[in-house]
Amino acid sequence: RIEGSALREYLNWLEKREGRPFPDHDAFHAWSIEDIDRFWVSLVDYYEVGFSAPWTQVRTADPMPHTRWFTGARLNWAEQALRRGADDEVALVCVQEGGSPAREITRGELRRSVAAVAGWLRRAGVRPGDRVGAYLPNTEHAVIASLAAAAVGAVWACCSPDFGADGTIGRLAQLEPVVLIAADGYHWNGKEIDRADVVAQLAANLPTVRHVVHVPYVFDRPHPEGATPWDELVARDVPAEFEQVEFSHPLWVLFTSGTTGLPKGLVHSQGGITLEGLKWSGLYAGVRQGERYFMFTSTGWALWNMQMFVLTQGASMVLYEGSPGYPAGAVWEVAARTGSDVMGLGAAVIMASANSGVSPRQAWDLSGLRHVMVSGSALPPAGYHWVMEHVSPDLRIDSTSGGTDISGAFVGANEYAPVQVGRIGGKLAGVDCAAWDEDGRPVVDSVGDLVVTQPMPSMPVYLWNDPDAARYTESYFETWPGVWRHGDWVTMHSDGSVSIHGRSDSTLNRQGVRLGSSDFYDVLETMPEIAETLVIGLEQPDDGYWLGLFVVPAAGHELDDELKRKIVSTLRTRLTPRHVPDEILAAPAVPHTLSGKRLEVPVKKLLAGRPLEKAANLASVDDPDALRWYARFAADRLAPSS
Repeated sequence: RIEGSALREYLNWLEKREGRPFPDHDAFHAWSIEDIDRFWVSLVDYYEVGFSAPWTQVRTADPMPHTRWFTGARLNWAEQALRRGADDEVALVCVQEGGSPAREITRGELRRSVAAVAGWLRRAGVRPGDRVGAYLPNTEHAVIASLAAAAVGAVWACCSPDFGADGTIGRLAQLEPVVLIAADGYHWNGKEIDRADVVAQLAANLPTVRHVVHVPYVFDRPHPEGATPWDELVARDVPAEFEQVEFSHPLWVLFTSGTTGLPKGLVHSQGGITLEGLKWSGLYAGVRQGERYFMFTSTGWALWNMQMFVLTQGASMVLYEGSPGYPAGAVWEVAARTGSDVMGLGAAVIMASANSGVSPRQAWDLSGLRHVMVSGSALPPAGYHWVMEHVSPDLRIDSTSGGTDISGAFVGANEYAPVQVGRIGGKLAGVDCAAWDEDGRPVVDSVGDLVVTQPMPSMPVYLWNDPDAARYTESYFETWPGVWRHGDWVTMHSDGSVSIHGRSDSTLNRQGVRLGSSDFYDVLETMPEIAETLVIGLEQPDDGYWLGLFVVPAAGHELDDELKRKIVSTLRTRLTPRHVPDEILAAPAVPHTLSGKRLEVPVKKLLAGRPLEKAANLASVDDPDALRWYARFAADRLAPSS
């Protein structure tokens, strides 16, 4: 496998270029961070990145987050994604929940559609830097529209249609989009979910939108009044035209989960995504021209954006729209039916498969599948054993960690790293990461904060509406200036492998999907029965996760069964079923910092067993008695039952 891998092919080329041996990935990684500039230049040369104007320097001397890469260079991400492969080769394989036949779209058809939609966007007045917002499921429409926006030099942002109106408006409204492309619904667990009402709310609450494009995906009914039908966008053949933009020109905005305030918009660059995508898809996913990559994802995950990286290698994308477990084992049936070579999915999907009673290797022919990439959260040991027993004993199980922040991964497997149960293979090339203790010292074989000490091209060029980089600095560089603190608890083992232990902050991560606490607050605190709420997510032994909601009832109300049912219904309909808590608990008050921020992290620490004096500084709390109540609650909860 090593000798026939795309990684080894690159290393053979690199040995000739550098005049030195690279016998394994460890040697390669060491070189890639010793001479990080030369490493990224090697990818530019190896993959023949098509700069239309040359670069003047690899990167500026500015510290993170102000570093800029390949200054002077101009390119277009969509052009890079579409340049490989013959017109008659398959680019997209589109599968819908329920077992309907797959639809194949060739690279020629994809190129024609992208050129047509880009032409429509230009005729609609969309210019470089304008924003195109979308509310689409994982279908060809999203891929075509995102590539077309990039071709114009516009900035893309997409929300999944399982988002409610409030969560979507809270994200897209920040960007002031000029075009909204929205589908009428999506499929989930055997149901057709109608989103016409949500789309109408989006159109009414995004005042900068000049054109609403209607994608009639689920229902056969007239287009909404004033909307442009999708067919009109792809109807006119025009020559392909790719706006050449500077390396750091914004490509798309990915949103954080919004732990405090509005979700942060992470702006990724055309050039940074081009290089990160080539590295990830070529050296680590290892796909080649003609192969098929199946990522189970929704458009609300960074994984959706990352799956498009395989187009740069001339590989095909398998797009599945629907539930991963309807019917049981659906994702594995799709992988078999589409002949997928490499598969990506969340750890939660694997664990749900393990609990479904289906054995994929007995039900379907998965002999062509060589590599399963796992993300969203760490894959528990039981998941490794299940995959080896019920999918294939000869799979490369590749648990990775990275995500929205960099549109890529910091750590993951490689062809040289053995698959170890419960472990991630190691650090990825060009990523100078480590585990640091509270004093900022690297630690090995013990838990520390995941940090990155040298810049990467795919780090956000900036955060939206953050002109002085204050939020950017506060989010990643406040603890150690000039060092990216990611917010994960990790162990860097002495054998090079990595373990991820969950978030070190208050971000909620349920079933591999990060949820924003502010989404809960924005929805629930409009209810007249509620004064304030506090939501806490807590990792538990045996890879469990507890999501608790503390509710302070409004005057004259109490948290009875009727109010609990109303809270559950509100979260399900206005956010997603994933937002429904495991427990809803009455509380007398919510403690805050003196500046008004809810004390999510200290309360989480109390619930994890940390004593009050180590969980928070009471001098910085607006209501110390409120925090003492949570300390007593945690102590009672953690006390052994008699």
